[in-house]
Amino acid sequence: MAKEPDLFIVSEHAELVRKLNAWDIAYHQNDAPIVDDATYDAAKKRALELEELYPSLAVNGASTHVGAAVSDKFNSFAHAVPMLSISDVFDEHDVADWYEKLGDKHVFIELKIDGVSYSARYVDGVLVRGLTRGSGVMGEDITENLKTIPDIPQKLKGNFPRVIEVRGEVYMLRSDFLALNDAAVARGDKVFANPRNAAAGSLRQLNPAVTASRKLSAFAYTYGELSERDWNTQSEFFDRLESWGFKTTRSWAHHAENMAQIQDVYNQIMMMRPDIPFDIDGLVIKVNDVALQEKMGARANSPRWEVAYKFPAARAITTLRDITIQVGRTGVLTPVAELEPINIGGVVVSRATLHNADEIARLNVRVGDRVIVQRAGDVIPQIVGVAESDASSVPFVFPEKCPVCGASVMQESGQVARRCVNALGCPAQRIGELEHFVSRKGFDIDGLGTRQLELFIARGWIQNAADIFTLISRHGDEIKRLEGFGDKSVANLNAAIEHARDVDLHRFLFAIGIPEVGEVTAKILSRAFGNLDAVRNAPIWKLTNIDGIGDVMAKEIASFFDDAHNNEIIDALLKQVRIRESNTTQPMTDSELAGKRIVLTGTLSRYTRDDAKDILEKLGAHVSGSVSSKTDIVIAGADAGSKLTRANELGIAVWDEEEFISHLPNE
Repeated sequence: MAKEPDLFIVSEHAELVRKLNAWDIAYHQNDAPIVDDATYDAAKKRALELEELYPSLAVNGASTHVGAAVSDKFNSFAHAVPMLSISDVFDEHDVADWYEKLGDKHVFIELKIDGVSYSARYVDGVLVRGLTRGSGVMGEDITENLKTIPDIPQKLKGNFPRVIEVRGEVYMLRSDFLALNDAAVARGDKVFANPRNAAAGSLRQLNPAVTASRKLSAFAYTYGELSERDWNTQSEFFDRLESWGFKTTRSWAHHAENMAQIQDVYNQIMMMRPDIPFDIDGLVIKVNDVALQEKMGARANSPRWEVAYKFPAARAITTLRDITIQVGRTGVLTPVAELEPINIGGVVVSRATLHNADEIARLNVRVGDRVIVQRAGDVIPQIVGVAESDASSVPFVFPEKCPVCGASVMQESGQVARRCVNALGCPAQRIGELEHFVSRKGFDIDGLGTRQLELFIARGWIQNAADIFTLISRHGDEIKRLEGFGDKSVANLNAAIEHARDVDLHRFLFAIGIPEVGEVTAKILSRAFGNLDAVRNAPIWKLTNIDGIGDVMAKEIASFFDDAHNNEIIDALLKQVRIRESNTTQPMTDSELAGKRIVLTGTLSRYTRDDAKDILEKLGAHVSGSVSSKTDIVIAGADAGSKLTRANELGIAVWDEEEFISHLPNE
């Protein structure tokens, strides 16, 4: 007798299915995914595990679900044969479990294209209807759009069945995707996050002329309804597809007859991935014998005779094209890896940090190497290792002169960072300082981004932070005449600047760019001293007596406020802004949350993320940006993603907003 789940399991499963349904609608129907592949895959895997343990959950569960309901923007039609999805497997063990159950060990391995599925119905060799996958049972009519794609023939060549539904994937070459986004940027339009989104959004246009302008490509790889068949294997079917005028992934396909061969193909394609001119997210492994495919049949939503062997979402291998240098607001020179663009976790990555010269030496990375790039959660992409290097790779020589201003580069004793010595005259440092000043955690001035700051600095209208507050009164009429500006945009910018004149002490301390002082330290100083004069005049010994302020940090703070130029800027700012002094009450040590490590994720309805963080810190909690085994509580709002998944995997307590509020004093 099958086990029945308890209420906690039922609740967990229902929540997983709810999220998967919402994510499917965003992905398949709206062409705007709201979570990355790793988050989606983890949630689906967990839901399927629960359905396997408790079969009663499978009714309307993840195992019976395909795609998303069709949109009412399109006419819809039933698929003559359901358009199923493919079961995902994520490691060699899962593949081996599936493979060992096969009656015939000969498999055909294809690329899993990261695009959008289509079904093209041909009668007497003529394309009569094209559909999206839709719900798997019903699809959206995209016939006219498919006709604009050169890789999908409108009339078949050679010998073909009287009726056949050819199915495959519409995708966008990486080069066409980058050109599409470059053109969008030039027009000031919204850009696509990745080629899959671009392909899906282009294919599901109400105006076929828009689809035709987007340079879509397509592969064919399977079939639905069929009047007759004269092929016996999947590889022979590829022969037929090509003879009829379709493109296939034949040149990347492989045969295999044991697990070792399957894994060799997996490793080989992983290495080739950046050289393939379109995005893939794994391999599709199929029983080659079509008669056996038909005998094995399908589950509710996926065939038994094929699996998708997914690549890790957070890592990929690509080519290091070059190493460039960025100069930050404090003059630190940071090496940046310029990469052959690659899709990692749903985002096209073309740059990654290399941190410093020591990191380049540690990795022994050279221009031209094949490198392993990691992107996980909110972490900036980084190179974590070298996959392949040869004699043509070129060592990187760290510059001795600042690439922006030409001044000397120095490295202080005992420090890893190398800095440009031209602190006052280097344009890169000035732009960096002002970007930091207007950032969300600083003065939070919307409408003053990098492009605007570069424009105003180049014209001499902004020399320092204090100039921002007189910018409109001095140059408002001139700004209105600049390309991209006008009366409304200048009025909006002026409103944002005026709103920023009243600022909390900790935001002010963060914004002025004291070395070693980030958001947390700024709050510590604010609570310890209460007002700016007390911070400016604090001796080193007093700073070091504050919990959270070390010797190095104390010296940097004191040195900053001893500098005449810094004090000149601060005094100029004080003529323009009003600082809200801080309550010097220290974080509580006797609250229920004191000392707890807490992570916030998703969107709360009653608090902004910053407000919730401030509340927690006042209660003595430590608020972190990432989930680890040391995390005590995760507070999850709406649309929580990978952090919530990670918390569930680690068995960490998860609170919703109501539970969070219930633990607050006086609530």
